[in-house]
Amino acid sequence: MVARTNDEEPQSERGRRPDAGECGVAAGAGAPDPSGGTASAAGDTDERVAALRRVSAHGRHWRRAQIAGCVVLLAVALTGASIAVGNTRADDGRTLATTGSGVSPAALLGGGDLDAAVSGLQTHLRAQPRDFGAWAALGLGYVEQARVDGDPSRYPQADKALDRSLGLRPRNDQALAGRAALAAARHDFTGALDHADRALEENPYNERALCSRIDALLELGRYEQAARAARTADARRPGIPVFTRYAYVRELRGDVGTARRVLEQALDAAATPADTAYVATALGQLAWNQGDHASALRHYARALAADDGYLPALEGRARAQAAGGDRAGAVRGMEAVVARAPLPGALVALGELYEAGGERAKARAQYALVHAWTALARASGVNADLDTALAAADHGGAKLALKAARAEWDRRRTVHTADALAWALHVNGRHEEALPYARRATATGYRNAAFLYHRGMIELATGRAQQARASLTTALKLNPGFSPLGAREARTALKSLEAAG
Repeated sequence: MVARTNDEEPQSERGRRPDAGECGVAAGAGAPDPSGGTASAAGDTDERVAALRRVSAHGRHWRRAQIAGCVVLLAVALTGASIAVGNTRADDGRTLATTGSGVSPAALLGGGDLDAAVSGLQTHLRAQPRDFGAWAALGLGYVEQARVDGDPSRYPQADKALDRSLGLRPRNDQALAGRAALAAARHDFTGALDHADRALEENPYNERALCSRIDALLELGRYEQAARAARTADARRPGIPVFTRYAYVRELRGDVGTARRVLEQALDAAATPADTAYVATALGQLAWNQGDHASALRHYARALAADDGYLPALEGRARAQAAGGDRAGAVRGMEAVVARAPLPGALVALGELYEAGGERAKARAQYALVHAWTALARASGVNADLDTALAAADHGGAKLALKAARAEWDRRRTVHTADALAWALHVNGRHEEALPYARRATATGYRNAAFLYHRGMIELATGRAQQARASLTTALKLNPGFSPLGAREARTALKSLEAAG
C-alpha cells in the first residue's frame, strides 16, 4: 500500500489513446463479428483524415504491449491509465469467475503482443461466442488498440464487443468496467464514473473500475473525491495502477515530494518490463514538470531499456531533449512518435519544434493533422474539445478555440479546462474575463509552467505588470524548457517588462 501523509486516514470505501463493423459470423445473427471491420466514420473524402489514417497505418505493426503475471495490465489513459483483466475477489476472499466458458481473459490475452492477443480472442470467440468474459476482454483490447494506434475509429468495435458481453451476462462487472474505460477514452467522464460505480456494485474489487473511478473524478475536477477514491482503491487493490493514480492526485495538490516517493516505491515493486516502462515514464513526466530535465532523461532511459518502443517515454524523451538544447534529436524522436501514433499533443509539439527552427511549412502540416485527428475522433464518438481548444488557441483558430473551451468547461471544471478557457479568452482579446480562470487553474498548488505562463501573459495584457513579472519568472524558473515557443515568448515579455522599468 502507498505511504500516506499525516492528513489522510484510511477510508473504508472507494487517465495520451485513441475499425468498426458488424458481420454476425459465428456470433449469431445480428451480433458483432469478433474480428470487427474498418469503417471510415469521418469519410474517406476528407483528405486530412485520409492522411491521418496513412500516418497511423505506417506504424501499425510496431505496437506491442508487455502482458505478464496473473493479470493483464494494458495502459489506457490521456493520463496513463491501465486495464486490469483477471480474477477478482469477493468480500469474503473467494475468487469470482471471469468468463462464461472457464477460460480467463488473462489467458486469452496472454502472449505479449497486443495485436496477437486481440486476434487470439477473436479466434476464441468464433468457437465460443457465448463467452461473456472474453467479449469484455476483447472490448478492452480494442480500447487499448485505439490508444496505441492513435485511431479512435476502433472505439465502435469496442462498443459492439462490450454490448455483446452485457447481452450475454447483464451487469457483469468486467463489461461494465470496460464501458467505464471506453467512456473515459472518449472523454465522457460522467459516463465513465457511472459505469465504474455500477461495476463496483457488482464487484467492489474490480481494479479496472476502481482506477476508472479515480480517473473520472480527476477529469471532472472533483479532486477531494478523487483523493478518497484513491485511498479506497489502495485499500482494496494496492498495486501499480493505483499507486500511479495516487501519485497524480498528490501532484495536482502540489505535493510533489509524496508523488515522487510513491512512484519510486512503485518502480521498486515493478515486476514486468511493462510495469517498469509505465512507472519510470511517470517519474520522467513528474521530473519534467519540475524542470529537472536531466532526471527526466534518466527515467525515460530506464523506461526505454524495459520497452524500447514505449511511446509515452519516447515522446517525453523528445521533449526533454528539446529543453536541453538538442533540437535535432528532439525532432527525430517526435517524428518517430507521430509516425506511429499521430495524436494531438505530439503533433503540436513537433509542429512547434519545426516552427521554432523556422520550418513553418512543416509546422503547418502538423497542425493540420491535429484537425484531421479531431474530425476522426468526433466521428467515432470522442469529445475532442479540449484538444481542439489547446491547439487552435496557439495556432490560428481563436474563435474555434473559445467555442471548444467553453463547451469543455460546461462539461467539466478541472485545472486543465480552466487553463484552456483562460487562454482561449485571452487570444480572443477578452483578457479581464480570462484572468479568473487563469487564477483558478493555478489555485490547487499544481506546479505547471505552461499554466503560469498563460497566467502571466494574461496579467500583462490586463496591465498587472508586477503580477505578470512574478508569474512569468516562476514559470521559467520551474521549467525553462516547457515549450519551444511559449518559453521564448515568456522571456521576450520579461525583457519588455524590465525595459519598461
